[in-house]
Amino acid sequence: MISAHVKKIHKIFLATLTLISFMGISHADEVISPIPKISDEWRFSVSPYGWLPQVNTTVSPGGAGSKNADISMNNVLSNLKSGVMIAGEAHYGKWGVLADFASATLQKSGGFNFKGDPMYKVGDKSTLQASLLNFMGTYNVFNNQDAYVDALLGVRWVSLTTTFDLALAANPAYHLGASSATPATYGVVGVNSRYRIMDSNWYIPLYADIGTGGGPNHGTWQASSGVGVSVSKMVDLSLTYRAIGFDIKSGNNDSTLLKGLFHGPQVMATFNF
Repeated sequence: MISAHVKKIHKIFLATLTLISFMGISHADEVISPIPKISDEWRFSVSPYGWLPQVNTTVSPGGAGSKNADISMNNVLSNLKSGVMIAGEAHYGKWGVLADFASATLQKSGGFNFKGDPMYKVGDKSTLQASLLNFMGTYNVFNNQDAYVDALLGVRWVSLTTTFDLALAANPAYHLGASSATPATYGVVGVNSRYRIMDSNWYIPLYADIGTGGGPNHGTWQASSGVGVSVSKMVDLSLTYRAIGFDIKSGNNDSTLLKGLFHGPQVMATFNF
């Protein structure tokens, strides 16, 4: 049985697809090129977006065995406490900079009876704080009326912080908590591009990068693609599928390996200036 949260997700993305289709049809008589023009003037864009990924992680402690933890899109939505997601670009001629920041806090509360005794009911609360920052320098390597391709060079910072709290329901003064932070920084190279569809105001966005934090089992990658439309000279809308993978070495002598994969649909509105 599909839960109410999943139905809400479907409604959101169906509404987005309908809006993008309507925008494309309403501007059919006014064909606006979705390909940016290169000139010796500054141009800027700001892109707030919503990304709803499924989270897959594997922790290997350096010895035998590993532990998997997966969070579905449905659980991400139902346990989301706060979040912010925004990207931006600035260009002058062929050179530019790109920044992308996303942060979300997931929190789940529950409880259990210690040794099955209801007199000792214990409340538990677990929190996951996930943050991502991409900062890239860009250089245009190809541009015509049908395609725009930027080469990227920069850094990615990823941070995962987990917190777990236990408290005795009858007396919250009896409290136990633990927190663990796992940050990593990578050098990254990649490509950011868009391709016009049949001389229309529709386009295919395509992004890919790969990077390393130094040494084996300490790398990252990202890829996304989908469909977009320029609804005016100042506004673009896009619906894509985005995935980010990373490996983080941590612990004593980098003995612990955390492998993560975030992947899911993303809706973005881009405002051009």
